[in-house]
Amino acid sequence: MQHMSFVPTKAFFTKGIGRHKNKLQSFELALRDAGIEKLNLVYVSSICPPNCTILPLEEGVKQLSPGQITFCVMARNATDEKNRLVGSAVGMAFPADKGNYGYISEHTSFGSEEREIGDFAEDLASTMLATTLGIDFDPETAYDERREIYLMSGKIVDSASMPCVTTGVAGLWTTTISAVVFLP
Repeated sequence: MQHMSFVPTKAFFTKGIGRHKNKLQSFELALRDAGIEKLNLVYVSSICPPNCTILPLEEGVKQLSPGQITFCVMARNATDEKNRLVGSAVGMAFPADKGNYGYISEHTSFGSEEREIGDFAEDLASTMLATTLGIDFDPETAYDERREIYLMSGKIVDSASMPCVTTGVAGLWTTTISAVVFLP
């Protein structure tokens, strides 16, 4: 029996917002806004492989084909409430050693601003990576303090996020998505 293994070598961040009277169609419109609507998306968990290159959105989308089975880590949220702040974010923590894997987190919330939801997603990813790398930190301290410890450890080089926040509209479903899309 042949062993099949797929380890992505590239990835990109994307986000999108969709509004429609039907919830599913608002999701479709969010996928279109993000540039990933023509794909067969497969949701995966939270590991960014070693030596995976992060591409700009435009470059990543160009490498996709309609109908392609495509793996992604996605945060998705929706509301049909007028004026409700709705948001999704993915965050990624990058190890200093490119030969190590990184972590990706998904976070959704209501009532959070973009910076807040983005920082939270980065905090989740950084904390997961820090625990696997054996970085000593106090989980009760503020993220800004822990981020300094993570960076000073020399084991985590950076983090990034792709927050997507908007306000609900009366009579429509509003969907936000944020994703890391993997490529061969």
